[in-house]
Amino acid sequence: QVQLVESGGGLVQAGGSLRLSCAASGLTFSRYAMGWFRQAPGKERAFVAAISWSGINTGYADSVKGRFTISRDNAKKMVYLEMNSLKPEDTAVYSCAAAVNTRGLGSYYDRSDEYDYWGQGTQVTVSS
Repeated sequence: QVQLVESGGGLVQAGGSLRLSCAASGLTFSRYAMGWFRQAPGKERAFVAAISWSGINTGYADSVKGRFTISRDNAKKMVYLEMNSLKPEDTAVYSCAAAVNTRGLGSYYDRSDEYDYWGQGTQVTVSS
């Protein structure tokens, strides 16, 4: 049984930082690219960041480039999202997801329909 469990969300003031973690179990972690998505109230789920299985290749939404950093530790089956210079518009539920590598081991994925497994999400609230 595959499980993705996020942690690290919370309330932070604008300009602050948070580090989200996602613990994976029940899957061969190194076979999966990983991603973070977010969903704000009344909005569709949106891509935030993704990372290839090796961690060498990463991709980011334009809105978070230069502020967020995705990383992974395959030995610990963990993926992280370091979020700096947070803005009120970053407020959302953040979910991690796992995608089977289908386009080569250096690939990452930025579409939600490419992901096979999802976590429940963790709330991030940024106050102004």
